[in-house]
Amino acid sequence: LFGNTLGLIPGGFTYTSHIVVTFSMAIFVICAVTVIGVLRHGWHFFGLFAPGGCPIFVMPLLIPIELLSYAMRPISLSLRLAINMTAGHIMLATFSGFIIALGIFGLLPFALTVALYGLELAIAFLQAYVFTVLSCIYLQDTIQLH
Repeated sequence: LFGNTLGLIPGGFTYTSHIVVTFSMAIFVICAVTVIGVLRHGWHFFGLFAPGGCPIFVMPLLIPIELLSYAMRPISLSLRLAINMTAGHIMLATFSGFIIALGIFGLLPFALTVALYGLELAIAFLQAYVFTVLSCIYLQDTIQLH
């Protein structure tokens, strides 16, 4: 949340708009979830990739799909946050540029920028919430082995 809102302060920088930062956070979450799952369930943790009750002839197709799905979690988790933070700040910078370029006639872009600033603040909170909730869902799946 701090990283998301830091760029809304004049002269601040939103470090969560960089994919390397969000990917590092996401990799840490997925590695921690995997370690917790292995420590808690041992080798049975890897049964997560082959759900019970599934016919044996489907397993050669299902296991690679589940492994790919698990491997894509940090990518989707990091891209979602970085892209949303970047897009919002680009929008704010664009409309702020209209204010300066239009001079005295920049009242409408100024009002729009104020509204977008409020929207960007809400999105910063929402994206922090989504990152946290998805991390908790991944942890819950590991603990309960859905």
